[in-house]
Amino acid sequence: MTSTSSEPPPPPLVSVVVPVRNEEDNILPLIEEIEHALDGRYPFEIVYVDDGSDDATPLRLREARAVRRHLRSLRHVASCGQSQAVATGVKAARAPLIATLDGDGQNDPADLPAMLARLLEEPADRRDRLMVVGHRRRRRDNLLRRLSSLFANAVRARLLGDATPDTGCGIKVFSREAFLDLPRFNHMHRFLPALMQRRGGVVASVAVNHRPRQRGQSKYGLWDRLWVGIVDLLGVMWLQRRASRPVIDSADGD
Repeated sequence: MTSTSSEPPPPPLVSVVVPVRNEEDNILPLIEEIEHALDGRYPFEIVYVDDGSDDATPLRLREARAVRRHLRSLRHVASCGQSQAVATGVKAARAPLIATLDGDGQNDPADLPAMLARLLEEPADRRDRLMVVGHRRRRRDNLLRRLSSLFANAVRARLLGDATPDTGCGIKVFSREAFLDLPRFNHMHRFLPALMQRRGGVVASVAVNHRPRQRGQSKYGLWDRLWVGIVDLLGVMWLQRRASRPVIDSADGD
């Protein structure tokens, strides 16, 4: 979808935040899929965050922005990691609802409308308490990556009690307000369901499509993720134990 109209677009209901690093060949195909999934269903914007790419990713984003008024992009001068890229995008978002997608094309944007509909079933004053998380029941990765993910999810579920079968799935829908109220740290994107529950929220997992990577290469090594994940897991356990959720008296104090 392209637009050169001078009329301002309607305020977006959802901002689709896509963190990327060196994904030059995936930029345009994924943008087109997001447009196809949401156009005519929900007012939306797309916010790309380029996490210090050193390939043609910035050029591809500039070209796409030239013909898409709903597309915005920000750039980290140096790579800060996926969690910081997501946080940068959410802070810059103009919509009250956020959808996140991995930039490698393995998440399917066609799943977004149903996930948004699930969140919008909630009363407006309770949407900041729900996070809708994708569950990749048929992973399209190699055997080692699938086994490591199953192990990691089992350990996280056991130690954090987040009752989320696929907390690492990149496709999620939640309120911007809720995200900005969460504690932020590097690699937090892997623990968003547990952090949402720590805040007093709930998590709904829905089955989503998962696709093999068609273009480019993975930016994250298995062993790097394993060791960092152990340290972060201990940190999230500490945060859970230190959480306090006050009950607010709605009286004016008269």
